[in-house]
Amino acid sequence: MDTPWDHTYDVVVVGSGSAGLAAALTARLRGLTALVVEKTGVYGGSTALSGGAIWVPNNFHLDEAGLGDTPEKARAYLDATVGDRVPAARKDAYVAHGPRMVREFHDRTAVRFMYTPGYSDYYPERLGGYPQGRSVEPRVFDLRRLTPEARATLRRAGLPTYGLTITSKDFRQLNMAGRTWAGRRTAVKVGARAVADRLARRRPVSLGEALVARMRYSLDRLGGDLWLSAPMTGLVEEGGRATGIRVRRDGRDLAVRATGGVVLASGGFSHAQDLREKYLPAPTSTGWSAAADGQTGDALEPALALGAALDLMDRVWGAPTVVTPDGHPFFLVADRGVPGMVIVDSAGERYANEAAPYHEFVDAMYAHQARGGATAVPSWLILDAAAKSRYVFMGLLPGQPFPRPWVEQGLVKRAATVEELAPLIGAAPERLRATVDRFNGFARAGRDEDFHRGDSVYDRYYGDPTLPNPNLAPLEKGPFHAVPVHPGDIGTKGGLVTDATARVLREDGTAIPGLYASGNVSAAVMGATYPGPGATIGPAMTFSWLAVGDIAGDRT
Repeated sequence: MDTPWDHTYDVVVVGSGSAGLAAALTARLRGLTALVVEKTGVYGGSTALSGGAIWVPNNFHLDEAGLGDTPEKARAYLDATVGDRVPAARKDAYVAHGPRMVREFHDRTAVRFMYTPGYSDYYPERLGGYPQGRSVEPRVFDLRRLTPEARATLRRAGLPTYGLTITSKDFRQLNMAGRTWAGRRTAVKVGARAVADRLARRRPVSLGEALVARMRYSLDRLGGDLWLSAPMTGLVEEGGRATGIRVRRDGRDLAVRATGGVVLASGGFSHAQDLREKYLPAPTSTGWSAAADGQTGDALEPALALGAALDLMDRVWGAPTVVTPDGHPFFLVADRGVPGMVIVDSAGERYANEAAPYHEFVDAMYAHQARGGATAVPSWLILDAAAKSRYVFMGLLPGQPFPRPWVEQGLVKRAATVEELAPLIGAAPERLRATVDRFNGFARAGRDEDFHRGDSVYDRYYGDPTLPNPNLAPLEKGPFHAVPVHPGDIGTKGGLVTDATARVLREDGTAIPGLYASGNVSAAVMGATYPGPGATIGPAMTFSWLAVGDIAGDRT
């Protein structure tokens, strides 16, 4: 029997992060009707909580910056990082069409990016890697341009910015405001900008919030529809084809037809503890994830019922994380690059380069844990008083005391000496003392002989440029502080297997007609690695663009 449809669109999109909004925008640009359904009461997904950067090699912003990037260099770099874990056709599609997506959105929507100079690829020393970086970030956006409803329902990151609007380009310098003149000039510039915005009654946002707001503004102008608090409850299949979805809205069960196709863009399963325990390395916890709430893998079972294949289900976009007493996971990015800090296991031993790319550090935590002996989950980040007074740490300004609840509830361990700190983290005093002494010797010499911290251009990005090795300084001045570090994530990266146009594939490699997937609901084009800042959002937007292009018959 034919399904009784309540609504009909050309393209129906599940999820309202960058992947979902990119699909809807592309549909409207192709003259197709589009609906986005979002299960929560706010839109933006994990994109709104992120830095909002995209890593799209050879895009026109990089050309304008004079980088001299080419498809050949980008492909060589993907081969050197992703390797053959992902089919060549998908890597080729990303390299070829990512720049086209960026160009079209720039020309035909309000989506705008700017180059972030110096934010290097995560493996800049590998073939095709760029030490100066390929990342571009969203331009600041004034929320006054949104409708009141769109402003009220934008997912907000809630970052500790002290009322300032800070781009990732600003943040690098602000982190060194107490150490460099560039940092001080940036602090003055950001402060003056905040005053000007307040006087002009502007409501600026940056990072992921800016990207999502720009996409929502564009979708409103182009006439796409967005339903909030409208979870998908199932896919509709007719004659072997995905023809629509079932959705719960305002207490009613509705059937929404998709004459062209359904694009699944609902994120991963970071907040589904049962799926984490089934697929991810142990131990694992939803409490360690910085992904948006609501990402519980809802789209996986309906797609599996249609015969979809899965891949990379044991992988996450790793993020070393400290969970504060209020349950908030704090993602350690720049914090692991500052001098005067080490990360150790439960025995007080270092086991990895603390400043390594974040996903790589999480992999190192699990690898060390798997070897047995001392546990690495949690590990302990230790910094001395000099580092605490010089650098931004966990959103706290240089010298700003740790919040009292963090200390009183045991998150922050504190002691006058390294030996007194050791038993607070479960380590023997003599072993932790030996670890710190060995690291201090490396710091004074300017080279980490054990784990090569500071050897990579990437390591140095968040380091202190006033030091011979920007990432190394001895831990000498008490009190010493320690906080537990968990192997968190900003999203899972395993999911539905797709082809070069984002069509969902069956186990035998054939496509399920009418069904597409992009973003973290799909198996990542980056495979088991993470080539550069924005290598999550860039593919999410590109493969949504390709999916709708396939629906529209765009073969150019």
